[in-house]
Order: sequence, then structure tokens, then C-alpha cells
Amino acid sequence: MWLNHDNQTLLSENGEFTSLRKAFGNDQDLKPVKWLTGFGLGLLLFLFLPWTQNIQAPGSITTRSPEQRPQELHSVIAGRIEKWYVKEGDLVKKGDTILRLTEVEESYLDPQLLQRTEAQIKAKEATVEYYRNKVTSIQQQLGAMKQVRELALQQVKNKIKQATLNVVSDSMALKAMQTERKIAQDQYTRQEALYKQGLKSLTELEQRRNQLQQAEARLTAAENKFANTKNDLLMARIDLSQTDQEYSEKIAKAEGEKFAALGEITNGEGEVAKLKNRFSSYAIRNGFYHVLAPQDGQITKTLSAGLGEVVKAGEMMVKIVPQHFQYAVEMYVRPMDLPLISTGQKVRFQFDGWPAIVFSGWPGLSYGTFGGKVVAIDNSVSDNGKFRILVVEDPEDHPWPRALKAGGGARGMALLQDVSIVYELWRNLNGFPPDFYEVKNTNAATAGHEK
Repeated sequence: MWLNHDNQTLLSENGEFTSLRKAFGNDQDLKPVKWLTGFGLGLLLFLFLPWTQNIQAPGSITTRSPEQRPQELHSVIAGRIEKWYVKEGDLVKKGDTILRLTEVEESYLDPQLLQRTEAQIKAKEATVEYYRNKVTSIQQQLGAMKQVRELALQQVKNKIKQATLNVVSDSMALKAMQTERKIAQDQYTRQEALYKQGLKSLTELEQRRNQLQQAEARLTAAENKFANTKNDLLMARIDLSQTDQEYSEKIAKAEGEKFAALGEITNGEGEVAKLKNRFSSYAIRNGFYHVLAPQDGQITKTLSAGLGEVVKAGEMMVKIVPQHFQYAVEMYVRPMDLPLISTGQKVRFQFDGWPAIVFSGWPGLSYGTFGGKVVAIDNSVSDNGKFRILVVEDPEDHPWPRALKAGGGARGMALLQDVSIVYELWRNLNGFPPDFYEVKNTNAATAGHEK
């Protein structure tokens, strides 16, 4: 205070400022002023302390991996419950049998269905093999018939060639006989003229007539032989055509049988493939009679009742929760706060069941809270009118409790800009949104600085 004992003496001596002297002359009266002044200074300093803006939103514990979330086991086939191997709350390993079903479909009631189907497959495969052997045999017959046809055709061709030569030879002989007859005719004509003139005797004339008749007889024989030779050539050519046609018909018939056998092979192979497919379906269906645990987890709920109940295909029977999963928290923020959230942003959590002292503006002083990092933001609004964000464990912070369970509650605080308390009070009084800022990439900043 600017008034002291010397000042009081001065004021009393001069007689000035009497009211001031009466008000501040007593030290006991100055204590409230000192306290108020100190409180005001402290409050002023407090208003300029740093404050971390944040967005608070409720959330629940989940996981990012779909296979690590609670899973419902459905019946792949319709069946009747024969036996339960687990109870609610039991821990199971991957591949453990949960329950066993028996068949209710009429088409699959045969207890030896697989054996009978396998027998059908073997029978059909034997039939296919028989037709394959038949095709091989026909192929050999075709080869033999083609060889015989070639030999037969060659034989007939040789016969045609020989007949052609005979025709040529007989045609030449015919021409010779025709020449001989003409000569005999000319000689007889001259002999007859000489006989009429009395130069030749009747005996010589008759000899010439006899020679002419012999020449005509030989000519007639040559003509007959030439006609027979031409007929033999024609018959040989007809025989060639008949032989070719006969063997072609036999080969065509054999090839028809071959293609018919190939068709039977194709049909048989199709039947075999169909039976094998049916056999595989039956074998796979037999594997569906035992419902197995797809992963390690805990049986939390059984919706189907006891023994003897018939379940439909696709009906839910058991709910299993994985025993080990990577924690994540899904939070729902208001659309107004969505622009303030970005991937990689830091988040503080208070989990249900873990006591915490939370100072939302001073996350460093909060006790019992856990750090997280935003990894995904939905692009569409949820049914509750808010946007969902996924937060995972921050590797730079202390780890989350291992006893957390899927579906447990969490309270999240997304950390924003560092401002003063007086600015935050002014912002809330005016209803302004928190300041938006981008999360800095420390690695990129460090790399730029090194450059």
C-alpha cells in the first residue's frame, strides 16, 4: 500500500486528506483490501493460463477387425439338434465341436448315401472305359478296312489297266483283220474279173472266194473279241466303283459307331462329373452336421433350445465372442464438430470401471485416462444423426487395460487447440465453436527441418 506510518504522520501534520487518513490509517482495516487485491491478481493470472479445447463424446469398446467382433454362428443346413457340447460362458478353441446335428431332409436320410454314390461313380466310370475300348477297337477296324480297300481298289485298277491294254491290242487286231478282209475282197474282185475274161479258172476264183470268206470270219471274230474286251474294261470300271462304294459304306458305318461311342463317352464323363459333384456335396454336407468354433472365444448366448429341436438353414444358433482382439473405440460426434476431427488426432478416454480424475482442459493433469488416436471417420451419418469415428490405442501412451470387454462404455475427449482460459470463457459465452486446426505431421516437419 502506498500509505505507511510516515505518510500518516505527514497527513496528520499537514491536516490534509482527513478522510483518507481515517479510512487507511488502521492496518487492520487494510487486510480485506489486500486479500481482494491478491485474489483479483490471482484470478487475472488464472484467466491467462493455457487451456486445451476439446470435444467430448460417448463411445463404446469395439475392434476394427471384423473377425474379432462378436460372431453369430448359423446353421448351414436344416437339421435336428442331436447333442450340445458346450454351455453358455464356456471358453472354446478354434475347431472345438459346439453341437451335432442329424439329417431331416428326405434326400439325405440314407445312412450309406456316400457309399452308394461312390458305387454309381465307379459303375459309370467302367461304362466310360468300355466305350473307350470300343472306340479303340473301331479305330483299329477302320485302319484295317482302309488298308483292305486300298488293296482291293489297286487290284481292280490293275484289272482295268490290263483290260485297257487288251482293248488296245484287240483294236489293233481288228484293224488288221479289216485290212486283211479288204485285201481279200480286192483280190476276189480282180480274180472274178479275170475269170469273166477267161484268164483265170473257176478253181482259182473259188479259192479267192474261200479266202474272202475266211477273212470275213476272222474279221467277225476280231470284232467280237474287241467288243468283249471293251465290255471287260467297262465291267472292271464298274467293279472299281462298286468296290469303292462297298468299302466306303463299311468305313462310314464303322465311323458312325465310333462317333456314337464317343458320344456315349462324353455323356458318361458328364454323368461322372455330376456324380462326383454330388458326392463332394454329400461329403461337405456331412461336415456340416458338426458345428465347430471358427476361432478362440467364449460362448455368450445360445438361441436354439435343447435336444431334438429342428433348426432351419441359416438360423442362428450360438453367439461367440473372440477371446483376443485389438481394442478400438467407436465414438459418435455431432455434425457441427465433425470438421474439427481429423485422422491421427489425439483422444483421451475414460473407460467404465476405471476411476479417473478428468481435467478436460488440462489432459496432462488427468489421472486414470488413456490415450488414443483417430484412424477412421465415416463419410455418412449414422442412424442416430451423428458421425462415427474409430479410435485405436495410442502407441506413444501407456497401454489400455487388458480387461476391457467388447461393448463396454467409454467417454472420449478429442483434443483441439491450446488457448487461454479467458478466450475459452469468451467463446462459450458467445456460443462460438472450438478453433479448428490441422494435426501436424511431426515426421514431415522433422524431415523438412533436416533438409
